[in-house]
Amino acid sequence: MARSPLPLDDMEAWLRAFAQPGALLELGVLALAWALAWLAVRGLQRAFNPDAERSIWFGRRGIDGVLFPLLWLVLAYAGRALTAMWVPRAVWSVAIPALIALVVIRVGVKVLEVAFRGAAWLRPVERSLSWLAWLAAVAWITGLLPVVLAELDQIHWKLGGSTVSVRTLLEGALSAAVVLIVALWVSSAIEARLLRDASGESLSLRKAASNATRALLLFVGLMLALSAVGIDLTALSVLGGAIGVGIGFGLQKLAANYVSGFVILTERSMRIGDMVRLDTFEGVVADIKARYTVIRSVSGRESIVPNEMLITQRVENLSLSDPRVWQSTVVSVAYDSDVDLVQRLLEQAALEQPRVLRDPAPLAALSAFGADGLEFTLGYWIADPENGQLGLRSAINLRILALLREHGVEIPYPQRVLHLRGAAGAGVAQATNGGAG
Repeated sequence: MARSPLPLDDMEAWLRAFAQPGALLELGVLALAWALAWLAVRGLQRAFNPDAERSIWFGRRGIDGVLFPLLWLVLAYAGRALTAMWVPRAVWSVAIPALIALVVIRVGVKVLEVAFRGAAWLRPVERSLSWLAWLAAVAWITGLLPVVLAELDQIHWKLGGSTVSVRTLLEGALSAAVVLIVALWVSSAIEARLLRDASGESLSLRKAASNATRALLLFVGLMLALSAVGIDLTALSVLGGAIGVGIGFGLQKLAANYVSGFVILTERSMRIGDMVRLDTFEGVVADIKARYTVIRSVSGRESIVPNEMLITQRVENLSLSDPRVWQSTVVSVAYDSDVDLVQRLLEQAALEQPRVLRDPAPLAALSAFGADGLEFTLGYWIADPENGQLGLRSAINLRILALLREHGVEIPYPQRVLHLRGAAGAGVAQATNGGAG
């Protein structure tokens, strides 16, 4: 025999309770609970000084975190217990469900913001979560929720050897969402703790540990969520075999990128902050994800490189063991120039730049006898390639040009010999030779 739905609460009696003087006492206690929660959050925020961007408990302003509505809810429960012996529960019947809905919204929104910062789908999901929580609170306050749940429980069907209803599926989905949000919360807290005050090699190792911890927690949370829904986990063995076949054939590139990402992070062959060159693209490693690596050039462009390329191709790491980088520039002067003077001027031009290292010192050498003049190569070392190299080379070349002009050293123009055939050419050649003589 089907159960009859519960009737709605007596709205007229509920409104009469609000008109009684005891409702003012309830409102006063609720306001006092709000003030105490606000003072407690402000004090804890000043004591711990959390990161506003990564804090789930406090948020950016303290009151938009999880801690404020949670403390307010706890104090409201305490106030309801104290005032229950004197006044009927009129205000509390509205305030408690509303505060529970607020806590649910804050927990879901803050955890998603920290775990998936900048995701395009984040705002629609947050709004949907807020609407669902407030609708559930309204249904609870008006007494509609038990009626809806009773009706949903009547819609059921046989699934294998068990009976499943719409209410069971909704409760299972809610349990799955709670488990996954808790898993994301824990993984975000672990990631914030691991990456705090980390740099260089330790940053890469902690990033690898953070990614592995998040993947493990999400997997465990997913298994618990499936169990809460009522799915037999032993039935996933067939699904696991299908996934293995899919990875072996269709997802091998994706799997290779994930494996390569963990190899890069654990081997520390490439770290966040290193200056690298891949083919013709050069930049700083901005972030290493599980599937790809972000390389940011000095011009501001960012290249998203699959991790497999960084494992299988040749990559130049300009700052793996030593951040110093050698640069050079080539200058041609006339053959009758003072070689020692040119060397001193070139080295002086490099030493006048503060970014050029003094140890090892710049060195100017006669590198070739060119067609138009003597070719000198000026080599120097820098320790900050991430700040750009073209600007420094340009500044050194400009200073070289100024010093050579100041000391009268000639920079020759390209010289070419023109050969003319026939009588006209012989006459020109004779006149040219005569002029030379």
